[in-house]
Amino acid sequence: MTPSEGLTRYLSYLETERRASRHTVLAYARDLRSVVALADEHRLTLAEMDVYLLRTWLGGLARTCAPASVARKVAALRGWMRWLTKRGWLDQSSADALASPKVSRPLPAFVSAEAASVIMKTPGSKSGPVEVRDLAILELLYGSGLRVSELVGLDVASVDLESGRVRVMGKGKKERLIPMGQHARAALCVYLERRPELAKNNSSDALFFGARGARLNVRAVQRMVHSAGALGAGRADLHPHALRHSCATHMLDGGADLRAIQEFLGHASLSTTQRYTHVSLEHVLQTYDAAHPLAKATKQR
Repeated sequence: MTPSEGLTRYLSYLETERRASRHTVLAYARDLRSVVALADEHRLTLAEMDVYLLRTWLGGLARTCAPASVARKVAALRGWMRWLTKRGWLDQSSADALASPKVSRPLPAFVSAEAASVIMKTPGSKSGPVEVRDLAILELLYGSGLRVSELVGLDVASVDLESGRVRVMGKGKKERLIPMGQHARAALCVYLERRPELAKNNSSDALFFGARGARLNVRAVQRMVHSAGALGAGRADLHPHALRHSCATHMLDGGADLRAIQEFLGHASLSTTQRYTHVSLEHVLQTYDAAHPLAKATKQR
């Protein structure tokens, strides 16, 4: 079997058996395409992709890619070659002999509760369909901690205003039921009355529509959040995921249980959720340095 054939079968497995999203499958394809091209260039079979070839590939990556990108590509390669080994197409995974670069993971970006409150008001007092839509989106991103991909995938039937819950299709096509705050419910009530104006006779069940009457896409939400961040909090770098991070951090600061936050956000691993404890601790330390008299005295010595 050629490396190209092996990659094609692996991507098909991810899509059909693992039920990975289209974006995940494309990401794996991008990460593995370069090592497959190198093997094809040397006319190697899958069995001939040894550690020496992989180290040559890794050396090329190190010259052109950031450590985080290299680590991601090596992880993708390990997953692929282990899968090939389990299926019997390889005797062993040569990728296990590769060392990944150490990557420092930055703390999740977030905004203060006060800044978030101001950002929620940026759609302004205008009552046009776009403004009420944007307010509903901001309230859901921050109030319910949705991923932007989850938000644009919502249908009208996903929202239950009476119970105050929204049904979300998360990563790995896993469903979860998330509570909505009273502000999000109120904003959605107003938006749903104006939704037909944006739908423009589109029969789609999509909850949110763009200006042209099609389902709203991720890019449009990102642009809107950038604008809201710049106008509301002077944060032109604000992105939808930062609102999700802010939601989790403020819940943690308010005393929420870490396991509950994990379920709320749809994290597969608790270690992902635990990153927010570092954000919260950093906030505590900053508050201490700014407010505690002994902290000030220490700086003056």
